[in-house]
Amino acid sequence: MVFSLSLGALVSLICGLDRVAILQVMISRPIVAAPLVALLLGEPLVGLQIGVMVELLWLARLPVGAAVPPDDTQVAIATSVLTVIFERALNTSGIELILLCLLIATPLGKVGQYFDHYARQYNVSLATRVDTALDQGALTRAEFLHLRGLVSFTLAALGTYAVIMAGGLVAVPLLWPLIQKSFGYSTAWVELALPLIGVAVVLGTINVSRAITLFCASFCMAFLLMWLV
Repeated sequence: MVFSLSLGALVSLICGLDRVAILQVMISRPIVAAPLVALLLGEPLVGLQIGVMVELLWLARLPVGAAVPPDDTQVAIATSVLTVIFERALNTSGIELILLCLLIATPLGKVGQYFDHYARQYNVSLATRVDTALDQGALTRAEFLHLRGLVSFTLAALGTYAVIMAGGLVAVPLLWPLIQKSFGYSTAWVELALPLIGVAVVLGTINVSRAITLFCASFCMAFLLMWLV
């Protein structure tokens, strides 16, 4: 368990920085982050299932500009780690355990929104100090303060991961024996509901008039191609 938690924390740190602070090569997206950490833990298919569901839920909410959505990256990573840990600890597997871990982790992702907000506020104060250092010609200090901004995002990512993991490690052993049997009857509906919610969220962000135009153009093009063939 210690190895899994530590490996998850390392992936959490790297992907958390990629989310906003550095690189931004999209490894922070749930569809990438969850399979990545699960692959390192030897269960890539578990991570892929989790990544697909979490990606759909937060596909339309990106940390762009002043927008600070819940931390979907840490939800995906922590859910994957929790699932792998409890598959081995409880000697079980299946979508039921994945969904339980995901349902516990998802609301805790809201904590990441607060941590990210505080990190940004702290970095605003750092920017003021950087300007002062530049005015004084203290280039080394300005560079140090600039790099120090990464620390706040690092702590935000690791803090969110820690909160979700702590909540999951406490809640899953308590809830699993109580809902294991009954949850098996509703698993298919819950598994279907999550993608449907994600699709609904995405559709809610589409420009309706443009979507109608594109649909009509695509329909006419398909009809024309069928007529030509």
